[in-house]
Amino acid sequence: MSETTETGVLRTAVQVDGEKASYLTVEQDGPAVLLLHGTYWSRVWLPVLGRLAEAGLRPLAVDLPGLGRSEGELTLETATVPVLADWVARFVSELQISGPIAVAGHDIGGAVAQHLLVHDRLEVSRLALVNSVTYDSWPAPHVARFRGPGVDAGTTADDVLAARRQAVTAALAGAATERRIADYLDPWTASRVRRSWMAMAGAADSRYTLDLLPALQRSTTPKLLIWGEDDAFETVEYAERFASEIPHTTLLRIPDAGHIPTENAPSQIARALIDFFTA
Repeated sequence: MSETTETGVLRTAVQVDGEKASYLTVEQDGPAVLLLHGTYWSRVWLPVLGRLAEAGLRPLAVDLPGLGRSEGELTLETATVPVLADWVARFVSELQISGPIAVAGHDIGGAVAQHLLVHDRLEVSRLALVNSVTYDSWPAPHVARFRGPGVDAGTTADDVLAARRQAVTAALAGAATERRIADYLDPWTASRVRRSWMAMAGAADSRYTLDLLPALQRSTTPKLLIWGEDDAFETVEYAERFASEIPHTTLLRIPDAGHIPTENAPSQIARALIDFFTA
């Protein structure tokens, strides 16, 4: 079952572990680019997908299990970065993609991308991180409030939706409109997605990025950081530290942009990704 969005990008699916893994793409030949989301969904990549395809790339923006339009439901055990990285590797295998692949990650998806690189779950040719979690920058307070015993029982659907609305509005910064906010929030109207998101919040742990640092410092894989400067939690100072400590890293700062800078500066970010992935 496939559908085409109003931008011409195709939403389709493949079976992973017997459940539908939904993803946005443009079906064409060309080098594959894997695009990973974190506490949001594949929607964060939609503003740049068409431009990547026009440059001859084959973008693949997948919804992690239980989130976005993918089937399944995450638990505290399956929502950890290592387990999600294994799932992503199986997703790529189901698409019968072999050989090197470029990977970009946003938010916690950036931690998954780093894990894929360091632990050779995929042959990552180039790594781009967009306002990604790094070091001990996460979980952010608005995510951490949904952690801990007893949180599930005391949290209503309205609590999650209100918190997500507040987070999305701040993350979109100057690009926030009522229509766009509603678009981002749409998956969380499903109870299964809300439970999966709370599992991801509960499993969020900065040790998953801190433990990767020694291997990242030895890595010769080219890395690009794209950062909205107005992100209040994944602040640009973390990106500056990463660029100074991790070799083969370039930092592109995006002024007047928040946690989802693809919505604030899609043309600039698409151009940077195209230049990086086709170098």
